[in-house]
Amino acid sequence: MSSQDRRVLAGTMVGTTIEWYDFFIFAQAAGIVFATLYFGPLEGESPGLAQLVAWATIGISFFFRPLGAVVAGRLGDKIGRKAMLVFTLVMMGGATALIGLLPTYAQIGIWAPILLMLLRILQGFSAGGEWGGAALMAVEHAPVHKRGFWGAYPQIGVPVGMILATFVLFMLRTSLSPEDFLAWGWRIPFLLSVVLIVVGYFIRSAVAESPVFKRMIERKRETATPLRNLLQTNKKQVILAAVIFIGNNAAGYLVIAFLSSYAQRVLGMPAAPVLLATLLAAFGWLIFTLYGGILSDRIGRVRTFQIGYGLIFVWMIPLFLLIDTRNIWAYGIGIFVLTIGLGLSYGPMSAMYAEMFPANVRYSGIGIGYALGAILGGAFAPLIAEALLRETQWSGSISLYIMALCIISFVGVTLVKETKGAPLEAGEELIADRAADRG
Repeated sequence: MSSQDRRVLAGTMVGTTIEWYDFFIFAQAAGIVFATLYFGPLEGESPGLAQLVAWATIGISFFFRPLGAVVAGRLGDKIGRKAMLVFTLVMMGGATALIGLLPTYAQIGIWAPILLMLLRILQGFSAGGEWGGAALMAVEHAPVHKRGFWGAYPQIGVPVGMILATFVLFMLRTSLSPEDFLAWGWRIPFLLSVVLIVVGYFIRSAVAESPVFKRMIERKRETATPLRNLLQTNKKQVILAAVIFIGNNAAGYLVIAFLSSYAQRVLGMPAAPVLLATLLAAFGWLIFTLYGGILSDRIGRVRTFQIGYGLIFVWMIPLFLLIDTRNIWAYGIGIFVLTIGLGLSYGPMSAMYAEMFPANVRYSGIGIGYALGAILGGAFAPLIAEALLRETQWSGSISLYIMALCIISFVGVTLVKETKGAPLEAGEELIADRAADRG
């Protein structure tokens, strides 16, 4: 790789890393802190209600992801991928830092949960535009035969962000008393996002604009209404993109948000070993996501997705059987093996989605498809898991829920014609068509 290539991959990875660092610390706070500090009065009305509402704050932001994808997609398809990458990065990090400064319910009353949800909505809006731009910058810069591998770099932002967040939380939980962590320690991870924003800003500012977008502008192929054009010509691809993501996003949010909280709150396992096991699982997720991108360059995007979803499906029942033993080694093995399927069904996503849409609506298309899949998948997965557990008193019900979503996503990806090597711009499409005619 050239130095510019490395800057591109670093720039695409850093934004998603910050995004998922922010989301992970929010999810952990929702499982451990927010119910007490921001929704405490609800507990007096109904036991457990405060925790359910705290989980719901994770999901509410997902409803604003499509709006962020529409706005960023429209601007990204018109003024460029790079400008939107910088904008969404600053917006996401700023909202996260402000959560670290937010007063509690005991200090400002009802305004505390209202402001918390508004900042969460801002996070969701910026995240809706973040991933699409990062994915396109990676894939549109990539050599044709390495799109899966290059496209995996924005994807590994999830486990890298999770590693950073888990490490920070681990250090705080082992060095502070539970009382100090609840009083002020939980704010530190949110405030540290400022450092990540500064680093990410300088990295992304040095990245060149996507070559596909440059050539598109030179040929005057941009459209004044990319969203309308998208819905008229590529509605099927948007729906399929959303369906493909549902299972992975829901299972991923169990690892990101629910399982650690479940192990600590319900099973009574100590926080530090649980966070350490989660940290090791995040490294597995990173490795298998990169491998998923590489494998998709060899055997195709569809086949790699199918293998990943098959692995998640068969592992869900053994996962909870292991976790429910309350043994930290069993817990660690359970979530580490789960990351194999998560990586294989996430690594090829950037390349597949980019190859599914024409250049002039690509940013809008992949961003909206991804955002809709997140709403249907991970937005309320922790909330649904908590509700199922309370209703059935059986953790296996959560397994069945994720398995059902995996079936839906498996069928969705099976309906996609293999995209590996598909043309990314009109000139390539014309060459491919002529080659096919000669063949």
